[in-house]
Amino acid sequence: QVGLGGYEDKFPWQLSGGMQQRASICRALIHEPKMLLLDEPFGALDAFTREELWCTLRDLWEAQRFNVILVTHDLRESVFLADTVYVMSKSPGRFVVRREIDLPRPRDLEITYTPEFTAVVHELRGHIGAM
Repeated sequence: QVGLGGYEDKFPWQLSGGMQQRASICRALIHEPKMLLLDEPFGALDAFTREELWCTLRDLWEAQRFNVILVTHDLRESVFLADTVYVMSKSPGRFVVRREIDLPRPRDLEITYTPEFTAVVHELRGHIGAM
């Protein structure tokens, strides 16, 4: 389900960064938590792997419906994965914008190329630029 098939006999240090993130997500979800806290979970990955893991997280969420708090600096990531995005100020860190994401679910990567998706990303970027 998360793309780790065939790697059962490998140690974590023998896995790529993307595979290590998959293993971390599996470890976090193994006990079926009600909430998952993620702090820049995909930041160190290449763009292709990052988007693959967005879809993995989306699929896991669709199946298990746990709550997620995701901290990210990637506006596309937040709009693709979230139902609600909060934009924070630099210092002191305060919520300055709350934006409901009303794009249809389940979201496919193709949605990231639509005018509706791009408009939300630009709107959020505008709030960041205004600070």
